[in-house]
Amino acid sequence: MLVSAKDMLVKAKAGKYAVGQFNINNLEWTKAALLTAQECNSPIILGVSEGAGKYMTGFKTVAAMVKAMIEELNITVPVALHLDHGTYEGCYKCIEAGFSSIMFDGSHYPIEENVAKTKELVEVCANKGMSLEAEVGSIGGEEDGVIGKGECADPAECKQIADLGVTMLAAGIGNIHGKYPENWEGLSFETLDAIQKLTGDMPLVLHGGTGIPEDMIKKAISLGVAKINVNTECQLSFAAATRKYIEEGKDLSGKGFDPRKLLNPGFEAIKATIKEKMELFGSVGKA
Repeated sequence: MLVSAKDMLVKAKAGKYAVGQFNINNLEWTKAALLTAQECNSPIILGVSEGAGKYMTGFKTVAAMVKAMIEELNITVPVALHLDHGTYEGCYKCIEAGFSSIMFDGSHYPIEENVAKTKELVEVCANKGMSLEAEVGSIGGEEDGVIGKGECADPAECKQIADLGVTMLAAGIGNIHGKYPENWEGLSFETLDAIQKLTGDMPLVLHGGTGIPEDMIKKAISLGVAKINVNTECQLSFAAATRKYIEEGKDLSGKGFDPRKLLNPGFEAIKATIKEKMELFGSVGKA
């Protein structure tokens, strides 16, 4: 069932586990995520970047596909359809399209403008029964055209945004989109701890979940992180499985070129990656 992310994240924060956001890019990605969530009896958040939404012909197409797939596959675990790193304009497009959750990334605005736009969206989402994620301090690296330097968030600014009534807060703590470089200094738990102390029960969000060591993931959860985003790792596992299938020449034997067969190894690889992350985050059996 398609729901707001609020209840699942409140439960996760209280239960000291995290719900995974797994970005979707097409039918295979969506099907893999939903089936794995059902098999693991785990809540799940399907993330859609503005670029992925455009690739799938538009947010209305995405929302219709997800809603129909939930019905056709008889998915009973909580599912949130969430805009990832949304612009101000993109947020309103997803509200209109029927998403159940949005992220407004106002981190590149001066804090006063971030506060003003976030406050407006809090009221709109409250009237629609939707959840809203806000961001303070940019996430490092590049994802789908969104580029950040990776500076740590100011805890006081985080409190300003949290006090507006947002559902969840993404705060930069040294995390990076994409692959982490060898000289990465790690997460700033000092910053995360300071943010949690000022924001209280607010579920915190960790972007750039791919490549963060397991011990850091678990410590972040203990310090209030209730939502962890994973995208690159699913892309890498899909690519590796597809490459292996082709390099072994399986696409040349029989009807191995049939896209349903060609894409299946990657589909299974995504499922395995999502299951592994759900087990690490502690969300298995928590639907």
